[in-house]
Amino acid sequence: MSIRLGLVVGLLVAIAVTYLASINPGRAHLVLGGDWALDLPLVALVVGALGAGAALALVLGWLRDLVRGGPGGLRAMVTSLPARGAAEPVRAAATARGTRDALIDKRRWAEALPIQTQVVAGAAREERGGEEAILAGLHYELGRERFERGDFRGAIGFFKDALRVQPDFVPAALLLGEAHLKAGEPRDALRVWERAAEAAPSALPLLARIEERHREEGRPTRMISLYRNALDRHPDNLAVAFGLGRVYFELAMLDEADEQFQKMEVRAADMPLIHAFLGAILERRGQYRDAMEEYRRALRLGESVQWPHHCAACGALHPRWVDRCSSCRRWNTSRP
Repeated sequence: MSIRLGLVVGLLVAIAVTYLASINPGRAHLVLGGDWALDLPLVALVVGALGAGAALALVLGWLRDLVRGGPGGLRAMVTSLPARGAAEPVRAAATARGTRDALIDKRRWAEALPIQTQVVAGAAREERGGEEAILAGLHYELGRERFERGDFRGAIGFFKDALRVQPDFVPAALLLGEAHLKAGEPRDALRVWERAAEAAPSALPLLARIEERHREEGRPTRMISLYRNALDRHPDNLAVAFGLGRVYFELAMLDEADEQFQKMEVRAADMPLIHAFLGAILERRGQYRDAMEEYRRALRLGESVQWPHHCAACGALHPRWVDRCSSCRRWNTSRP
């Protein structure tokens, strides 16, 4: 029996009590205990008792129907409201992500930032890493805007925020160091890049900037140690191995450079840059015919003078390192 039907029955009982009490003036004195007593119309007492019995029958019938529905019926009654309540945050999060994505597409970083902060706070554990990468990207873009306007102090704050969210966020580390350089703080720049290289030791742009600082300060041995240490941590990384060979070549350590590139050729015979440097080594040694052959091989294999990269998120190929993938639009996914 439904609640609505029960209310109708109760209303009919009240109307009946009122009518019968008007035509039956007799009264009953009902003692409830102590000094508490009621003086009621006799008809009201009788009909009220009948109404109470009907209400009890209504409740018992409802419970019987619920039990007959089995555990599923009880479970559905208990869990239906929480389930509907739990769906609300999911729908709200989806709405926030949709708004965030629309703002990012329009490059409205400042408006997307507070929304993404809320998304990260409410993200499940398995989603948190990806959402933090987006949050770091927004801090990075806001810092980049200020860097391009010459507001290096303002840029430094946003780049640091990005690195607090994601310590291995290479694009922010690169420009944070550049901002320190522009602000006349070369030591801080080198410290930033070296710390970032510890978190991302195979990031070629970081290694290149550290190498440049050592070269400018006249510290060639540190240039070599930089790549050797990175190679010790990532012995299979051809890009780091290439960096070490290039440094040997630039320091006129031709035997070491030749050995390094020969090792690499065994593993990557189709890499044009390797043959280009092997040709340059032979040319410096005066072996011009052999050098020309290496140069021709390099030209046949390709014309790129930079180490190719790929997106770790979607697999898209890029001829060089990029701060944001042009295909999936994710930040900090460029890998050698």
